[in-house]
Amino acid sequence: MTPADAAPDARELPAGRPGPAGAPILEIRGLHVVFGGRSGLRSGGPLARAVDGVDLRVHQGEIVALAGESGCGKTTLARTVLGLERPSGGEVLFRGKPIGRTTASLKPYRREVQLILQDPTGALNPRQSVYESVAEGLRIHKVKGDEEALVEHALARSGLRPPRRFFLSYPHELSGGQRQRVVIAGALALEPSMLVADEPVSSLDASVRGEILALLLQLVRDLGLAVLVVTHDLGLAWNVADRLAVMYLGRIVELGPTEEVLANPRHPYTRALLSVVPEVSHLEPQVLAGEPPDPTRVPAGCRFHPRCPALAGGEAAAAGVDARCRAEDLPVLAAGHDHHAACFLTDESVR
Repeated sequence: MTPADAAPDARELPAGRPGPAGAPILEIRGLHVVFGGRSGLRSGGPLARAVDGVDLRVHQGEIVALAGESGCGKTTLARTVLGLERPSGGEVLFRGKPIGRTTASLKPYRREVQLILQDPTGALNPRQSVYESVAEGLRIHKVKGDEEALVEHALARSGLRPPRRFFLSYPHELSGGQRQRVVIAGALALEPSMLVADEPVSSLDASVRGEILALLLQLVRDLGLAVLVVTHDLGLAWNVADRLAVMYLGRIVELGPTEEVLANPRHPYTRALLSVVPEVSHLEPQVLAGEPPDPTRVPAGCRFHPRCPALAGGEAAAAGVDARCRAEDLPVLAAGHDHHAACFLTDESVR
């Protein structure tokens, strides 16, 4: 059984991992990202509030999972963290300093914060050998040292052994798991402090998923890396993440230690997402009604209320909070390690 297939109570984290003590390596403060329509932000058309006020921290040696449906804003948030999108408000800080906005100022930051893409086939140039793909980042950043030795070491760390056997291979000659390991090796060659992994195993067979997740855990243990994992899969988050942030329509609606959030979800949205995870048996399956989140049409009140099973089923009315759910906006969840949800019904911190 692979880690990805293990039951939630079988999740095991490597011993001796650093805890989230001290200042965060990455801090997101009041982040907003707004997109305009086809004619741009000044056209007067509808604005898409893709990220609408987010606070989040990631510490060295910690894996934080950012989970939610497609369209919830998690990929936009990750792209903004990487400097690929410009925030409309708020800021992203790395080691306590705001990240740059220009290509030149972002270059040293991007060496320390590396991206692992969802599709390794699309991430690799089919005309480049494995050696050339891994060495590309070293050359862009003009890393000093023996290039061949650095490539060999990165491939070995990613689990491709013996590494020299893969030097002259091309992507089409590799399995999906091997291609993803080449992508990881390209990131590791630069000796980053943090990885941003966007759905890192969603395109892989189930038999390979556990191997890649185990590799991420090993890298955190051995190198003390910080990792932000973007995923729609709460089962993946349960297996690898120390903390979980659940995102809906541009905001984090539940945040806390992964085991606490998934063992006792406080937000109806988290409960609905968790109810369809095969390993979870303590929740009745729930089908979310209504349309998926539309960032150009953020409803008044709790942004989840049009689809909320607790509101539709009368639970909110019985608790006397149904009017607040429909009319009163919830505060942005503060970045921290306590378990909180942006829900009038289930979280005492906002009631």
